[in-house]
Amino acid sequence: MPTMEERKMMIQKIKALPGILDATVEGLSDAQLDTPYREGGWTVRQVVHHLCDSHMHAFLRFKWMLLEENFTVKPYNQDVWAVSPEYRLPVLEALHLLRGLHERWAALLETIDEKGWERSAQHPERGTVTLDGMLKIYSNHGENHCSQIMGLRDRMDW
Repeated sequence: MPTMEERKMMIQKIKALPGILDATVEGLSDAQLDTPYREGGWTVRQVVHHLCDSHMHAFLRFKWMLLEENFTVKPYNQDVWAVSPEYRLPVLEALHLLRGLHERWAALLETIDEKGWERSAQHPERGTVTLDGMLKIYSNHGENHCSQIMGLRDRMDW
């Protein structure tokens, strides 16, 4: 179980992600945004929109886990979502959404006390999941995707 200080650091990573993602995609053209970060992988644009969807799910899962008893997580197929029509929108729309979402999410996370972090839910594919475990996953999730995009930028000399 992480300490409260470790949790604060993870929450800070969640707070910081929108700015990091902004900087990661800044100056990319539409053609560059529509380039897969690896062969067979999602495009940069899809990754940005995926982060919105994934983190909206995470935010709501945190709320449900905090506010409801015996919550069961509803999984979603991220690959099916990644070809949804709105994934073709400009990334600016997604970046604005992510900024507001992360402000609300961080504010929620900062209110959780020690007992609250022990709350859990059932995930049909992963079994029991805890708030602590989800915090660890999502504090790194956006950072990992930004690293993928930066790797592409480095390889392509963008």
